[in-house]
Amino acid sequence: MKGGSRSKSETKKAEPRLSVKKGAAAAKAGKKTKKEKLVKDPNKPKRPASAFFVFMEEFRKQYKEKHPNNKSVSVVGKAGGDKWKSLSEAEKAPYVAKAEKRKVEYEKNMKAYNKKQAEGAKDAEEEDESEKSLSEVNDQDDDDDGSEEEDDDE
Repeated sequence: MKGGSRSKSETKKAEPRLSVKKGAAAAKAGKKTKKEKLVKDPNKPKRPASAFFVFMEEFRKQYKEKHPNNKSVSVVGKAGGDKWKSLSEAEKAPYVAKAEKRKVEYEKNMKAYNKKQAEGAKDAEEEDESEKSLSEVNDQDDDDDGSEEEDDDE
């Protein structure tokens, strides 16, 4: 029995090529960890509010006037959602129009922001190129200076 039988530990071991590595699978999937989270640019314009959120701005004020003792945010949100669902398209129209205005303004601000970002990137590239060209010019000047000194000696 010594040669033909396997021990209990050998039979329980899975083949290494069939085992799944959790860390490698997550890395392959492209999932980011908390440490790799991108930092948001504070100068980037905020996205515009949707028609519902424009409606909620007004609804919150009205709700607080009617229910001054209410401290629960969720109750206000649920009441606002129910009211929004009950509104007809004609009643929603002014909120949709305000949301569209905000969206147009946001797109204008984003174009300006992206243009500024692109200019900043170009300026950084130009600075790098100008530094390189200056160093090349200085290297050439050093060579020219040496040849002029030799002319002076003659």
